[in-house]
Amino acid sequence: MRHPKILSSLLATAVGAGLSLSLGAVPASASAHASVSATPAVAYAGSAEEAKANQAFFDAVLRSVAKKRAATPGATAVTVVYSAANAPSFRTQISRSTQIWNSSVTNVRLVEGSNPDFRYYEGNDSRGSYASTDGHGNGYIFLDYRQNQQYNSTRVTAHETGHVLGLPDHYSGPCSELMSGGGPGTSCQNATPNSQERARVDQLWRYGLATAFKAS
Repeated sequence: MRHPKILSSLLATAVGAGLSLSLGAVPASASAHASVSATPAVAYAGSAEEAKANQAFFDAVLRSVAKKRAATPGATAVTVVYSAANAPSFRTQISRSTQIWNSSVTNVRLVEGSNPDFRYYEGNDSRGSYASTDGHGNGYIFLDYRQNQQYNSTRVTAHETGHVLGLPDHYSGPCSELMSGGGPGTSCQNATPNSQERARVDQLWRYGLATAFKAS
């Protein structure tokens, strides 16, 4: 959920408002200082490059899950395991966003545990919060301190988790659309996916899972 204004200048080096192009790199320590403006200057519409990175992250998580669930290929309800050990400041928000998603969809369930499919990290990054993957089933969500002070933190966390579940950014959407991210501005408090987003996730994990098993 990178800030739209920051994205316009960083697009050459990062995939934004939800995904980083630096695939495979575990986030650096919280040494970098965030420099995010308080209010979006313009709406950001995303790019084909970002859409490709979104899909790569989802595919990586899906492959990881498929390998662990190969014993039950007919299952439609899939468990995705995460670790919040490296984001202690955001445990409450991560727990809330997990509850939101688990109560919103039926074909996939988020659970904290060992041997995770993805991890949460925290720190300072001028690019904002994002999700990334090495393309081999290992991914993480980075939560930026400054951005989470400016925006509804549970919305940020739920938005980034939406990428894990396969949803792309859609900055031109209204506040009621979770994946509109920072597009509606800092006043947006909604942290719940709308009916279309919920249906899309259920569809992806019901039908996409079979494809993932074949590729695993």
